[in-house]
Amino acid sequence: MSGATGAGSATSGANGARGPAADSKGGTVTDPRSPQPQTQAAQPYHPPQAYATPGTGPGAQRAGERAPRTGAARTLPRTRKARLRVAKADPWSVMKVSFLLSIALGICTIVAAAVLWMVMDAMGVFSTVGGTISEATGSNESNGFDLQSFLSLPRVLIFTSVIAVIDVVLATALATLGAFIYNLSAGFVGGVELTLAEDE
Repeated sequence: MSGATGAGSATSGANGARGPAADSKGGTVTDPRSPQPQTQAAQPYHPPQAYATPGTGPGAQRAGERAPRTGAARTLPRTRKARLRVAKADPWSVMKVSFLLSIALGICTIVAAAVLWMVMDAMGVFSTVGGTISEATGSNESNGFDLQSFLSLPRVLIFTSVIAVIDVVLATALATLGAFIYNLSAGFVGGVELTLAEDE
């Protein structure tokens, strides 16, 4: 009996020394009493990736810009308006501007009178009207009133020039007086209000 027990002990010791025994299906049976090696599966190495900061990529838009709208309707340009008030008119500047404008108007008047006289003389108006007037006012002793000599081109230009000079003086004086009157009235009512608009 002791020999069989010793043989069995030797057999179990031999089995424990050899490691896990094979079962009937060909698999291995591990002994729960034997310590198991704590092995950790090797993890694959992943290199660090460079993550782009939001808003710094090549396709990112700058701050303050809006994304373009594809297919959006075209917006109409806004119209900026400013409401201003003419509180005072400088009499000196008004006098200078009115003087220059009245001179230009006087020159235009002289040129227009000269052109009109030439056209009427080419059409024979002075000769026809002058003959009728000389017959009506003439007598046996005198030939009557000579319209052509009275309305000659030099006389017409001189008369027109005198009218133009008077017009320059009167227009300048009236414009300057009007500036003073406007300043007095603007002190009571605030002046003329203007609305200016600008298209973008």
